[in-house]
Amino acid sequence: MGTLRILIFANGELPDLEAARKLPAPDDLILCADGGSRHARALGLTPDALIGDLDSITEEELAALAGSKTAVVRAQRDKDETDLELALNYALERDPAFIVIVGALGGRLDHTLGNIALLADPRLIRRRCSLDDGVERVVLCRARIEINGAPGDLVSLVPWGGPAEGVRTDGLRWALRGETLLPERSRGISNEMLADTARVFVEYGSVLVIHKRLGSLPAETA
Repeated sequence: MGTLRILIFANGELPDLEAARKLPAPDDLILCADGGSRHARALGLTPDALIGDLDSITEEELAALAGSKTAVVRAQRDKDETDLELALNYALERDPAFIVIVGALGGRLDHTLGNIALLADPRLIRRRCSLDDGVERVVLCRARIEINGAPGDLVSLVPWGGPAEGVRTDGLRWALRGETLLPERSRGISNEMLADTARVFVEYGSVLVIHKRLGSLPAETA
């Protein structure tokens, strides 16, 4: 695995375009899952590849991309994967170290939940992968994770796939000290950062870490 970082634009919502503008880096490989190309265009980016059944993009938009550097990977309309999952598969074939999925939150609830579920893909265990719209960032913590933000930022911990045991936190207002978080309880919701950095540790299971930035976007690689 090298140092390649891939941004995948999904067809969800971007609540703050200026915050999202800080996500891309110059050397990123830019992929778009079908209608996610609208977000790339809004940010002035030309994707390296457009992937999906292309039912959320107009023929005019497709023609404009066809005349650029963009590779178009068209899928069948009847398929077992979402366009975002196809784009994630395309990204993983390039063996990236970092994957940031932009615009995967908001809009249709079924797609939002499905997008979050993609973080549990076993192929991502050795990589740093997140869903990020510039305001909220979602990461699956399987062992430990460091959160970069600012005092007052909101951090919620949601057990994923079953109970999460031995959950500890450092740098959050309401500390967890080896506790068990249950999927049917709201114990880990709405904590707050005390400084620019916080940490979460999990001994068994996994936890979704949802970080809502209340101020400016910090610099982070994934």
